[in-house]
Amino acid sequence: MRMRSQRKAIFVRAATAGAVLLIAYGIFLVWFSGGPPSESAAFRAAKAGKANGPSASAPYRASDASLAAQSVELSSQEFEQFKVEPVREHDFKIQREAVGNIDFNQDMSVQVFAPFPGKIISLFAKAGDDVQKGATLFTLDSPDLLQGESTLISAAGNLTVTTRALERAKQLYEVQGVSQKDLDQATADQQAADGALKAARDALRIFGKTDAEMDRIVTERRVDSVLAVHSPIAGRVTARNAAPGLFVQPGNAPAPYTVSDVSTMWMLANVAETDFPFLRLGEEVAVEVKAYPGRVFRGSIVNIGASVDLNTRRVLVRSEIRDAKRELRPGMFATFLIRTGKSMRSPAVPFAGVVREGDGTVAVWTTTDRRRLVKRSVKVGLQQDGFHQILEGLKPGELVATDGALFLNNALTAASR
Repeated sequence: MRMRSQRKAIFVRAATAGAVLLIAYGIFLVWFSGGPPSESAAFRAAKAGKANGPSASAPYRASDASLAAQSVELSSQEFEQFKVEPVREHDFKIQREAVGNIDFNQDMSVQVFAPFPGKIISLFAKAGDDVQKGATLFTLDSPDLLQGESTLISAAGNLTVTTRALERAKQLYEVQGVSQKDLDQATADQQAADGALKAARDALRIFGKTDAEMDRIVTERRVDSVLAVHSPIAGRVTARNAAPGLFVQPGNAPAPYTVSDVSTMWMLANVAETDFPFLRLGEEVAVEVKAYPGRVFRGSIVNIGASVDLNTRRVLVRSEIRDAKRELRPGMFATFLIRTGKSMRSPAVPFAGVVREGDGTVAVWTTTDRRRLVKRSVKVGLQQDGFHQILEGLKPGELVATDGALFLNNALTAASR
């Protein structure tokens, strides 16, 4: 009886152990066939591809195990999170880059001096003001103007006197009242007075006086020593060194005013001497400044330095930049881009579709069935307009992930652990 009970207990324990082993084996099969529930389909596909190779429906055969290890299979729902597009060609410009700064167009800047010595009376423009050609900048009390106006009045009076004397001499000569010598003398005096008047009027024109103003001076017999100094060009007052009561003389620096035409500015760039053979006068340039991100100002090269700086090994290149809105200011830091050759048309992939590895290699993710993405190494060149130039590894028309390449790379790395 006791032996029968022991046999029954041993049978129960064996059955229990067998059930536990059967359950464990079932869990093992579920776990390694479907993967843990928390893993994404991309990770399960990457793990399955590493262990068993790609599926028969994939375009890549199981014989290439390394290729299978570099692929990720996504479900249709996961695939929608990535942007896949055909590789297109893009025109990449062959250009050089240099840095420099903005300056006034010195060819269109004028220092406005007082034409004659005098003391400044009033100022009519401030630094930064836009002025038209002929606008009054300042006035000064000029002794030379006073002397010129007095000479004009005297010359006009002398001409009147000599003209009357000549008329009387002609009348007397007709009745034999004066000799031919006296008539000739009166004629000479009248002509000299007329020449002196013309010279006096020409002298006042240098001061900016008009014929109407000179006629009024002669008629009213009144002088005015106030001289108005006008802007010779239309532009912006870029410097003012004048003050009421300041005595100024012609040519004495600094000039009371400086006026510049700011519709064009200079870009002064220091270009490496290795790029010197590519520079050409009149070549179009593109300029970007820190103050206006994303904006491009256009211009052309107007001067190339005649020598190379011995310390920096660079050449000073001056470009004239169009600035119709007058937004640029001298001293702004700028980047200088100049085309040095014809554009290259090459396959291109957006920045977000390219991933750089730690060893320096560059890769993209390609697909043929919009399900399995395969990592492929490529060789890149120029970077422009948000695109990488693809020199090797891709052809136009191939499907490539143009966004999320880094995420796919991380997913493959996690799945391979």
